[in-house]
Amino acid sequence: MMSAHGEIHDAVSAMKLGAVDYLVKPFDPAELVLRLNKAIAAASFEKMANLGKRLAERDEAFRESGSPVMKKVYDLVTRVAPTNSTVLITGESGTGKEVVARDIHRLSNRAQGPFVPVNVGAIPESLLESELFGHEKGAFTGAEGRRQGLFELASGGTLFLDEL
Repeated sequence: MMSAHGEIHDAVSAMKLGAVDYLVKPFDPAELVLRLNKAIAAASFEKMANLGKRLAERDEAFRESGSPVMKKVYDLVTRVAPTNSTVLITGESGTGKEVVARDIHRLSNRAQGPFVPVNVGAIPESLLESELFGHEKGAFTGAEGRRQGLFELASGGTLFLDEL
């Protein structure tokens, strides 16, 4: 929610009606982008929680397609998942890289932690460092408070960096 009014009761009312953030005009455009990315990430987490079961069912069907190539991929997933290795998954857009990443996560010792998918290509270069690593209050103009980075949000789980 963007408003020219900075009163607390306005912000509280907006949040009760479903706003995920409240930004008072005038504001720094970089702060708007940071808050939008934060809202998108929060929506992604909620969306992932709600879609978890359907994704698992879809992924299971994908794995059990009977394709010899998919069997090889899944065999590799089951060998890689128990390790603590960083994994590079390559392939054309739409080939199931995120499905493979989710399977590795699901079968790993990090399965109870978060799975955080990030479309790196959608983050402006000027904000990439702050998005990935977070920032402290006053680190730059508009940094009004500490903000966790995506690496910290994924702590104990998996950070899936897409569109590198």
